[in-house]
Amino acid sequence: MNSYELLYILNNDLADEAKDAVVEKLNAVVTGNGGTVDSVEKWGTRRLAYPINFKNEGYYVLVNFTAPATLPDELERVMRITDAVIRFLIVKR
Repeated sequence: MNSYELLYILNNDLADEAKDAVVEKLNAVVTGNGGTVDSVEKWGTRRLAYPINFKNEGYYVLVNFTAPATLPDELERVMRITDAVIRFLIVKR
């Protein structure tokens, strides 16, 4: 089991309930594939360094989790097909 850090940016135009639903969905992917979510920090709305899809602000979420080595690939696949996720980065700690 490896320790990972995931930072992702959600579309800020979503309602609060939709943002929470996406966060829960991604946490469920981690726990459903044999991982454990250690912490979730919702940083909130922040200004982007440069416009992405004509948006200047995004909703930042930081997740620390422990998982098998195959889980980051599956998590990346799910985030790529989720329209609400603008950018993401997974780092092995």
